[in-house]
Amino acid sequence: MNRHPLHPVGQDEIARFAEDGAVCIRQVFDHDWIERMNRAVDRLLENPGKRAREATKAGNPGRFHSNVFMWRWDPDFRAFSLDSPLPELAATLLKADRVSLFYDQAFIKEPGTREVTQWHHDLPFWPASGQDIVSLWVALTPVTVEGSGVEYVAGSHRWGKTYRAVTPDEDPKFTNAALEPCPDFSTLKSDPKYRFISWDCEAGDVICHHPLTVHGAAGNGAPHRRSAISVRYAGPDARWDPRPNVMRVEGEPETRLKAGDPLVLDGVFPITWERAKADA
Repeated sequence: MNRHPLHPVGQDEIARFAEDGAVCIRQVFDHDWIERMNRAVDRLLENPGKRAREATKAGNPGRFHSNVFMWRWDPDFRAFSLDSPLPELAATLLKADRVSLFYDQAFIKEPGTREVTQWHHDLPFWPASGQDIVSLWVALTPVTVEGSGVEYVAGSHRWGKTYRAVTPDEDPKFTNAALEPCPDFSTLKSDPKYRFISWDCEAGDVICHHPLTVHGAAGNGAPHRRSAISVRYAGPDARWDPRPNVMRVEGEPETRLKAGDPLVLDGVFPITWERAKADA
């Protein structure tokens, strides 16, 4: 299994990430990684653990399953977050000399799933602040935009806006009434103010996005499962910010970090890539 991206990330891709807030990097993973992680997803669906969320409404077909912090209890997810090409890819896009793991998250939509991923951006969910965080959304199965691919509003990370968080199962504990709801951008596709970007992906492709880039996805109209793992990494600018209405992080970092501390903490936010060691 490869430890480095199969194809080097070019300066054009780094510039596109900075400009649009999202970019697709092709063929990051070899076949062995994809087989290993699809087996890990099968296990996850059978034994989802305590942080799973099921967003499929009663009586509806399919299954929309999400999960978090798998790296803390499953060795395959741990290897994927710590020992795969992802840490190097994150550091390259952030132009950082060091990145730490923030957390991992799985998104699985079985065929026929109607439930959408509502339009949102990520930072309002998190006890974190700063620009140096990147989400790496790894396709483990082929996916088309029509078959539950992720769509982004290009440049929305530079709007200076923070929308209210909403989970797939609409958990009210994330509702911060001080923030405005995110518009349903699927109704604004013809508005020339907005530019929408998306990619059909093969297994092993990675969509990389900024934490304030607005995005959403349709239900799964494809005849096969859509499996993706999103792993988030933090660079030097990222800080611990334990606000109300945000997710709880495994490992109790609130007992060991103060607001404003870097997102680096042994066993919780471990350093996953350092340029000095990579160049040695």
